[in-house]
Amino acid sequence: MQRALRLMEAVASHPNGAPAKQLAREAGLPLATAYHLLRTLAHEGYAMRLSDGVWVLGERVQTLHGQSKTQQILARIRPTLLALRDELGAASYFGMHVDDEIRIIDIADGPRTPRVDLWVGFDEAAHATAIGKCVLRQLSEDRRRDYLSRHPLVDLTPHTITEPRRLLRLLATPADLTIDQEEYALGTGCAAVPVSDATGSVVGALAVSCRPGRLPKMQAAADRLQATAARIQRTLTLTLS
Repeated sequence: MQRALRLMEAVASHPNGAPAKQLAREAGLPLATAYHLLRTLAHEGYAMRLSDGVWVLGERVQTLHGQSKTQQILARIRPTLLALRDELGAASYFGMHVDDEIRIIDIADGPRTPRVDLWVGFDEAAHATAIGKCVLRQLSEDRRRDYLSRHPLVDLTPHTITEPRRLLRLLATPADLTIDQEEYALGTGCAAVPVSDATGSVVGALAVSCRPGRLPKMQAAADRLQATAARIQRTLTLTLS
């Protein structure tokens, strides 16, 4: 494994590719060993031999890079979500608009602060959640309509908004705090605030969930949610830049 990693580092150091002999020399490996490792790496998608004989990194390296970026985001925002959970006594959530979808990135919960049972896939239920509606509020009208055209307004509870015009009117109304009052799941309320930057590279939302009777307390803590959202936004700007 160490030899393969040294070889990968040698390949990565040449943006325009390098021949096997040069890579073997730089990695301190016998040429036969280098050839064997390069063929194995190519088979797994981590290296690629071009038509002129030079070796470059394969497509799976980019996939790993994308996954590591997600892990970096989680590592940076998790302590902030945990702190908010402990401060408000409610499970906390962070979601983002990624590749034209609204996705849950991380959840901080615990025995005394259980998360919402995601019994319906979030991709099908953004219209019924505080996070989903908060993110949709931040999109342009055209992008908002495009999203809703691809995601039917599924009826999840008696409180779910399933009329497109009513939902669009709600989303077009400015609001510092977006609320879900048992729209996704009976017995659960949520409050969300936007997490975004001026460049538009970050479009997300921070939310907390609780029993409906505690929702007014969460609404009263809007300033704490917004302060936490600002902290996450700064973290993401540094991580994604």
